Amino acid sequence: MVMMLKKTVKKGLIGGMSFAKDAGKINWFPGHMAAATRAIRNRLKLSDLVIEVRDARIPLSSANEDLQSQMSAKKRIIALNKKDLANPNVLNKWTRHFESSKQDCIAINAHSRSSVMKLLDLVELKLKEVIAREPTLLVMVVGVPNVGKSALINSVHQIAAARFPVQERLKRATVGPLPGVTQDIAGFKIAHRPSIYVLDSPGVLVPSIPDIETGLKLALSGSVKDSVVGEERIAQYFLAILNIRGTPLHWKYLVEGRNEGPHADCIDKPSYNLKDLRHQRTKQPDSSALHYVGDMISEVQRSLYITLSEFDGDTEDENDLECLIEQQFEVLQKALKIPHKASEARLMVSKKFLTLFRTGRLGPFILDDVPETETDHPNSRRVVVS
Repeated sequence: MVMMLKKTVKKGLIGGMSFAKDAGKINWFPGHMAAATRAIRNRLKLSDLVIEVRDARIPLSSANEDLQSQMSAKKRIIALNKKDLANPNVLNKWTRHFESSKQDCIAINAHSRSSVMKLLDLVELKLKEVIAREPTLLVMVVGVPNVGKSALINSVHQIAAARFPVQERLKRATVGPLPGVTQDIAGFKIAHRPSIYVLDSPGVLVPSIPDIETGLKLALSGSVKDSVVGEERIAQYFLAILNIRGTPLHWKYLVEGRNEGPHADCIDKPSYNLKDLRHQRTKQPDSSALHYVGDMISEVQRSLYITLSEFDGDTEDENDLECLIEQQFEVLQKALKIPHKASEARLMVSKKFLTLFRTGRLGPFILDDVPETETDHPNSRRVVVS
């Protein structure tokens, strides 16, 4: 199945469309990234510890390969953020894999106080020897775009304000749903005696991503702007993963337990935007909106289950898989309640479908497979959806 997905990505449904001028490569390197990468390299030399934040759904693909050699020479903690969106069983295997390689690793949710406190406890433990001889310590937070670095910084600020004497009011980091929000390096004091500063940094990628599948995983998780790859292409890739892995077949219960009452489809329901699913600090969707969105999610899963279970083709055949995905776009348009005559219906389907994945509403996923043995190459990237 893994080889089939790679073949599909490289030659068939997805790979046939060029990502940029150089087919097969994703190029997204805004001007600020080159300068930021140089600044990060310089600050890394002075840092006493590095917190490398990665997306828990892609523990390998979300690593910046250009910085690995420099970070591996420092005290480092790999923080697998967004653990609430990842399959917990597979995530536990990932943390054990890193620990077996003598690499400190912890799964976190940057929005959870208790989760971030565990990370801070590990930071203090790793710095215990250095604290005894250094009056000022630097902890640098690095990672590719949109893995949750700024959210982590903000949580650290809140905890530090309660745990340590802070000399001045701390500035909050900017948090946004789009990659590339933080565009310079900022230092924040989180403790006194000894003074500990946490340095936030912009998310930076390598200048180009030569591996198509890695680039698609980064795009699917939101680390590369949708406009670079294209929402439709990303949605096609995600559907290919779901179908090849047979994930929709696990949603059979939605069909068996569906309410088939005579009035089930006769209730007038208001219209809501899937943007209501995104984390918001001020306004929360009301209960009727949540019920409506919940029904929509169930309908999406039910529709994908029916199309895959009734599919009489071969998902390992590129042409058959393409036909299946085309059919699923049609049923998704209905499930997501997008008007049939909408001029950009396919784009709207893609955007809403990706929102469901990125907010965890379709279930927890891990896209990078754990190496089977200790001798596996660290850069091998395979796909598993759980």
